[in-house]
Amino acid sequence: MTDFSSLLQPDRGQPATPIHVVRPEEFASWLGAQPPRIRTAVAAHSLTGKPGDRAVLPGDASDTWSMLLVCDEAMSSPWRIASLGASLPAGTYRLAQGDVGGAGLGWMLAQHQFDRYRKPVGKPARVLLTSEVASIEPTIRLAEATAMVRDLVNTGASDLGPAELEAAVETLAARHGATVTTTRGAALASGYPMIHAVGQAASEARAPRLIELEWGDPTHPRVALVGKGVCFDSGGLDIKPSAGMRLMKKDMGGAAHTLALAGLVMGAKLPVRLHLLIPAVENAIAGNAFRPGDVLDTRQGMTVENTNTDAEGRLVLGDALTRAVEHRPALILDFATLTGAARVALGPDLPPLFTDDEALAAELIAASHAQADPLWRMPLWNGYDDMLKSDIADLVNAPDGGFAGAITAALFLRRFVPPGIAWAHLDVFAWRPTPKPGRPKGGEAYALRAAFAMLSDRYGGP
Repeated sequence: MTDFSSLLQPDRGQPATPIHVVRPEEFASWLGAQPPRIRTAVAAHSLTGKPGDRAVLPGDASDTWSMLLVCDEAMSSPWRIASLGASLPAGTYRLAQGDVGGAGLGWMLAQHQFDRYRKPVGKPARVLLTSEVASIEPTIRLAEATAMVRDLVNTGASDLGPAELEAAVETLAARHGATVTTTRGAALASGYPMIHAVGQAASEARAPRLIELEWGDPTHPRVALVGKGVCFDSGGLDIKPSAGMRLMKKDMGGAAHTLALAGLVMGAKLPVRLHLLIPAVENAIAGNAFRPGDVLDTRQGMTVENTNTDAEGRLVLGDALTRAVEHRPALILDFATLTGAARVALGPDLPPLFTDDEALAAELIAASHAQADPLWRMPLWNGYDDMLKSDIADLVNAPDGGFAGAITAALFLRRFVPPGIAWAHLDVFAWRPTPKPGRPKGGEAYALRAAFAMLSDRYGGP
């Protein structure tokens, strides 16, 4: 992984190239206050002050210069100077006006490369100085967590199956002194029948499992993070078309989010008893694959009529949520690449948030605004609960008709979380279809910073 620690450094007055970040509405007044050489350079570039305008500006001496960027991003945005983090020459830089704030994150992430499958492009480091020394380490941890999500999601399914996901959890646990318990085989079949059913058609090397990590003082509030870990989703016997299967290496994106979030919680030493649960499976096709029409047992005790083998994520999450509930946590957050309906409703960049807990909803939305990490609350509308009725079992996993698909999926998950336990479900895409500054096409973390900020605000530091 990229060494982010070298990219954001304390400002002790060392030599650095200035970066002028100017808002469009302030451009004219800023330009009017500059010396003639600056105004001449701006005119030579035909800059008018629109967002994205940039120029190299001459300095006082022949070998000095500064950078101008016109930007309409909010001061809190981590992406304010991300385009420069990816394009400036190697060197050391500081903002000419104000301090770095959240922009250090985008600066670092713009320099991250996923290089597992090709030789990395040699790009010498661009270092950003900040006087906010206390923010450096937390910002680096956020960059590392975001890069972890991106790298895990970008990794091909041939190199990231349930066993490799388990190894990633064990690596994180070793770093923070956490414990890992994995359930597989006969114990999984009897104890977590839906996880077993979804993953049973995969090869022995890619056998299903429930991976659990625990960390922290048992007397502290218990926080459960549940992440969908479908390492590849063929759709099962309700097979996806090739176009729909193309990106299904990313169907473990929920697990990647919760793994990264667990690392942030442990790295910050939040006073919680952390319980990470990842049901890791491959939804494959073989003679023993689970079928449409099968009635599945659940750890919770209900029965589920399987009406669509491509609605497998909610099945594995149901058993994992039941396990989390058994410890009576103060809070459960689940992340899942769960429904295409969520993308139809809100697009790739805006994850829907589902919760019945008004306080939790308010905290998450407030954190999303503060972190420039958007969420949009969607309804857990009881009127659609009847869509989950089955003629032969307690409920179906996928209602007919396709209406309100993201909502009915969330309502299905709610069946496994009893009233009285604060729970939120985030239906994330985990993929960026088009690049933006600091955010390349490919695996992406959504609502990660918002969730961590909420947990930090709710439970505080050590």
